[in-house]
Amino acid sequence: MAWPVVYYRAADRSEPVNDAIDALAVKVQVAIDNQIERLGLFGPDHGFPSTSQIEGELRELRCHFGGDHYRILYQRSKNMFVLLHFLAKHSAAVPAADIRIAKDRWDDFASRMNERPRRPPRAAGHDAP
Repeated sequence: MAWPVVYYRAADRSEPVNDAIDALAVKVQVAIDNQIERLGLFGPDHGFPSTSQIEGELRELRCHFGGDHYRILYQRSKNMFVLLHFLAKHSAAVPAADIRIAKDRWDDFASRMNERPRRPPRAAGHDAP
């Protein structure tokens, strides 16, 4: 079973993770897209060293290209994964400011997905069910 992996969509309809990846060189984009695809293929079984828990249900997806290290902070929403924040990794720990961005985006995602009736823009990207 494949797991849907979607990009968080902000209220202004931007997709910050997708936009950050698109700003990179094509070879780097391919490496990152491959790691995102593996997350969808393996789902929760896609564990260490490719992913690890950050805090609570917030996790990081580790992406490498040569000597460059990138992280995508994501969280599971029932049967899909929501990519919340992208960063280039320069230190051992994920900075608290980046964790806060991901948590704020998750809170926004959850509040809009739980809204009745749901109003556009949808809280997850173009691949959302």
